[in-house]
Amino acid sequence: MTPDLRVAIAQLNPTVGDLQENTGRALQVMQEMDASGADILVFPEMFIPGYPPQDLILEDHFVTENMQRVEQLAQASGELVTLVGAIHYDGVDTYNAVAVLQHGKLLQWVHKSLLPTYDVFDEWRYFKPGRDNQPVTVTFRNGSTLGLGIHICEDLWDENIDYKICDILADSGIDIFINLSASPFVIDKYKERSRLIVNKIKKYSKPFIYVNLVGGQDQLVFDGMSMIADKDGHWVNICPQFKENICSVALPMGGKQVELEQLPLIPKEQQIFEGLVLGVHDYFRKTGHTKAVLGLSGGIDSAVTAAIAVEALGSENVLGIAMPSKYSSDHSVDDAQALAKNLGMAYISVPIATIFDGFQDTFKTATGQPLSGLPEENLQARIRGTILMSFSNRDGSLLLTTGNKTEIALGYCTLYGDMSGGLAVISDIGKGRVYSLAHYYNDLRGGEQIPKNTITKVPSAELRKDQVDPFDYEVVAPLVNSIIEQQSDVETLISKGWDRALIEELLQKVRINEYKRQQMPPGIRVTSKAFGIGRRMPIVNHYRQNHKIK
Repeated sequence: MTPDLRVAIAQLNPTVGDLQENTGRALQVMQEMDASGADILVFPEMFIPGYPPQDLILEDHFVTENMQRVEQLAQASGELVTLVGAIHYDGVDTYNAVAVLQHGKLLQWVHKSLLPTYDVFDEWRYFKPGRDNQPVTVTFRNGSTLGLGIHICEDLWDENIDYKICDILADSGIDIFINLSASPFVIDKYKERSRLIVNKIKKYSKPFIYVNLVGGQDQLVFDGMSMIADKDGHWVNICPQFKENICSVALPMGGKQVELEQLPLIPKEQQIFEGLVLGVHDYFRKTGHTKAVLGLSGGIDSAVTAAIAVEALGSENVLGIAMPSKYSSDHSVDDAQALAKNLGMAYISVPIATIFDGFQDTFKTATGQPLSGLPEENLQARIRGTILMSFSNRDGSLLLTTGNKTEIALGYCTLYGDMSGGLAVISDIGKGRVYSLAHYYNDLRGGEQIPKNTITKVPSAELRKDQVDPFDYEVVAPLVNSIIEQQSDVETLISKGWDRALIEELLQKVRINEYKRQQMPPGIRVTSKAFGIGRRMPIVNHYRQNHKIK
C-alpha cells in the first residue's frame, strides 16, 4: 500500500515587495516543517515577491533579487520538498512560476499556463504563458516517488478555455494535483474553488492540494481557505478563512479511510465583515499607519465603517469626529456619540457653523450673494472633509471615507468632501448590505453596539432643512448592483421588473459620475465587480444603449 504523504501547508500573508521578510518567513517555515518530518511543503502563488507586484515586475533589479531569494531558499532546503511561488526570468522571458526545492537545489521551475486579464488581473502585461509543463517527479523522505501535477491559480479555472493544463498533466501520468494560488476574495468564492477541485478529482481520481494566499494588498483581500482532498474527493483538511495557517496533514495516497472534513457554510455577512476587517488591518499595517480618523454623522454608513475600523485596529486607535451644522438633528449628534461610547473609541465634536458662515460671508463679499442650493450643500461636505484631513495631517492618522457602493455609483457624494481620505472601507457594499452588516455586527457583539435609531431612521445627509436621501434604497440598491456587478443591459433589467425610466436615469448617473470615482481613495473589493482596478470605464463616454442603427 502506498504510504501516506505528510503535507504541510503554509497559508501565509506576504507583503508585496518585501522580498527579505517574505523569504525569511519561508525559511523559518521550511526549517520547522523539515524538522517535523513533513514530506512536502507548499506556499502560495508568488509568495516571494507578494501578489500582485504589478509594475515592479518591469524593474529588472526587482526580478533579479526575487530570483536570488529563491536560490537562498534552495540552498537551505533539505529532505523536505518545497514548492514556492516566485517570478522566473530565464534570460529571455518572465514567468509566473513555482520553484521546486530539495536537497540544497532548485530542482525545477514550473510556469503558469493560463494568464488572467479580466477584472483585477493583468498578467499578460508581465508574463509569458507556460506551454511546456510536465509532471515533476520527486522522491520523498518516506521513500515514495510521485509525479506532481503542479499548476498555478488560473490553471484550475479552465472550464471555458481550450488549453487545459490539468488535463495535460493528468494524461502525462501524475499521482497528485498541486495548485498554488493567489485567488482574491469574493463572496462565496471558496465554494466555486471547491467545486472546481472536486471536478478534477472526479475526472482523474487523483488527490488534490490547493494552497491560497491570505491577507490584504491595496484593494484586494485574499481569503485563504486552502484545501486538501483525497482521491475520492473527500476533504482531508480545510484551512480557515482570512487567517494565516501553517499545518501538517497526513494525506492518504491509497485507499485508506481518514477522518473527513466538511466544507463550511459561512454566512455572507460574516465573510464580508471579516474580509473588510482584514483588508483594513493589512492596509494600515503594510502602509505603516496605526491610527484612523473618520467622520461620525450618526448615520448607518459611518457607524458600520467605525465598527470595522475598531475591529481591525483596536478602539484605542480610532477617532470619530462629529461635525454638526445648523441642519444637523439632535438625534444624529446623539447617535454618533452613543456609537463612539459603545465601541470604546475616542470622540470629539467640531461644529462647522462658524466656518460655514465665514465662507458664506466671503462669497457674499465677492459675488454679492452667498451660495445656495447644491453649492451650499457641497460647501458643508467640503468643510467637513478639510477638518478631517487636518486631523489626519496632525498626527499621521489615516482618514477613512464612509460612502457606500450605491451612493458612489450614483454620484451622491461630494468630491473633496466626504470622498476625501486614504481608504474607502465600504465602497464595494451596497446600501442594503450595509444594513445587514449592522445587524450582523450587533448580533456578533451581543447588543446594540450600533444604536437602534441609527439603523431605523430615514437616511439623510442633513445638508439642508428636512432633507432625506432622494432614493428608495430597497429598489435602487439592488438595481445598481445589477448594473455594476452583473453588467445587465436595459432589456434584461426590464424583464426582471424594474422600470425603464428608472433604469435609464440610474445608467446616466453612473456614467456621468465616473470622474468622481477615478479620484476617490482605494476601496476594498468584496464583490465580483468593484470600483477601482477591476472596473476601467472611460470618463468621456457617449455610449447609450438601444440607439437605432440607421
